[in-house]
Amino acid sequence: MTTPNPETNGPVAAPQERVWDGPAPQSPVSPVFDELTRQRTKEIVAQYPQSRSALLPLLHLVQSVEGHVSQDGIRYCAEALELTTAEVAAVATFYTMYKRTPCGEHLVSVCTNTLCAVLGGDDIYARLKAKLGIGHEETAGEPGSPGSITLEHAECLAACDLAPVVQVNYEFFDNQTVSSAEELVDALQRGEKPHPTRGAALTDFRSVELELAGVFTDLPTTVEGASSAVETMRGARLATDRGWSAPSMPDTPPAFPTLPEKK
Repeated sequence: MTTPNPETNGPVAAPQERVWDGPAPQSPVSPVFDELTRQRTKEIVAQYPQSRSALLPLLHLVQSVEGHVSQDGIRYCAEALELTTAEVAAVATFYTMYKRTPCGEHLVSVCTNTLCAVLGGDDIYARLKAKLGIGHEETAGEPGSPGSITLEHAECLAACDLAPVVQVNYEFFDNQTVSSAEELVDALQRGEKPHPTRGAALTDFRSVELELAGVFTDLPTTVEGASSAVETMRGARLATDRGWSAPSMPDTPPAFPTLPEKK
């Protein structure tokens, strides 16, 4: 079939008919989630009476594989738990431990809450920002590569008695200074893994995420190391030395006061 060409008055072939078949079929889940990950997923979900309760550990499992929670990771969790992607995304974006961009080999968290900030946390964070040339939740180096570091400022890390504190992959480095924090980052970039002040030996971000998911490939090593500091236990030891103790619970608990009538 031909139609007239308005410019030349000559015939011109009609355009070929095109049929839109929709987008090419795609797997709903990235192939990065291999059979081992799927097996671990089943084991995690089986621990909960309600499967949706397994969402938090599954998001950590996703991070152990990808180094962050991607859209594929959100779909993976949604399919595994029969949730909508909106429900999973709402959780993944609510908690700061779930990262939406790829993390480095190490996640360095600087506490900048009140006590740590006053004692030097703000100065530590400012120095590390300048040293690494990055800001909050940004990465120096190729994400996931050896020596790469993701930096963040964090709210209270529950170690006020040891302020200011820095965490690497959620392991504590207590009583930090600007100089010691800078030396710590230098060591991480060189590929070293300094031993935390408390807790097990330092590993990497993805390994810790696997543990947070509830998967322990080497449990004895994971739990070794002191879990408390002298400063933390000082009050308890003072009470023991002086024979102080809290009152014991009575055999019959006291009655609650009568509530006033609602008007």
